[in-house]
Amino acid sequence: MTGEGVPETAGDPGAIETIGLTRRFGSLTAVDGLTLSISRGVIFGLLGPNGAGKSTTIKMLTTLLPPSAGSARVAGLDVIHRAREVRRRIGYVPQLVSVDGSLTAYENLQVFAQLYGVLRGERRDRIRQALVLIGLESSAHVLVRQFSGGMIRRLEIAQAVLHHPRILFLDEPTVGLDPIARRTVWEHVRDLRARSGTTVLLTTHYMEEADELCDRVAILHRGKVAAQGTPAELKARVSETASLDDVFAHFTGNTLETGGTYRDAARTRRTARRLG
Repeated sequence: MTGEGVPETAGDPGAIETIGLTRRFGSLTAVDGLTLSISRGVIFGLLGPNGAGKSTTIKMLTTLLPPSAGSARVAGLDVIHRAREVRRRIGYVPQLVSVDGSLTAYENLQVFAQLYGVLRGERRDRIRQALVLIGLESSAHVLVRQFSGGMIRRLEIAQAVLHHPRILFLDEPTVGLDPIARRTVWEHVRDLRARSGTTVLLTTHYMEEADELCDRVAILHRGKVAAQGTPAELKARVSETASLDDVFAHFTGNTLETGGTYRDAARTRRTARRLG
């Protein structure tokens, strides 16, 4: 899948490339000299404690937040100088719910088709394909307020891929979901990559999710890359019997903690409540 009428960029070395990517908020450096190279067609995980810089990194890569220093290229394009073209090539599922509960699934997808500039004559087929892809064709005309949390996340993924992006960003896509719904989302992410070759960059606090889904991961700590590689490589660096939770603790000095600050906890609970 590719963006609407968007030609491939000659010599593009990868889906995402960052060099010294940095974001400061006053005296706080949220992302500190991040250098990553993410190949096309992989599922790549950003892991780290709350405040490590994961969401800030995604916001820079999706052009929602300008870097303070360094550079980033997404689909071969500079995120600052060619931001509009970058946005045509990507899909993004944020942490918080991004669908309208007063509309049906089909109507939500119609709205996004218009926003993404999908040609009028192609919209019906694109929407049908997206609904089939995420297993919601039988619920197309049901109000989204009646959906379960897992169904909402699947609909958000359908919205994000409606314009056939090259790269899909998922910021904690399974927060607030029960284990069965989480695994259903995983299956659809895998299916999307298998069918279209879409590159996926996701953030997650669930080490099981990262271990099962991701081809490669980077562990962020205080805005910097503490380690990166395949899950198997990172586990082997710690011990023969290490889990990814052990890897997380080893490279960040923290036990796995998803609660974070009061603000983090409040946000997660709001999301869980809206999804559940």
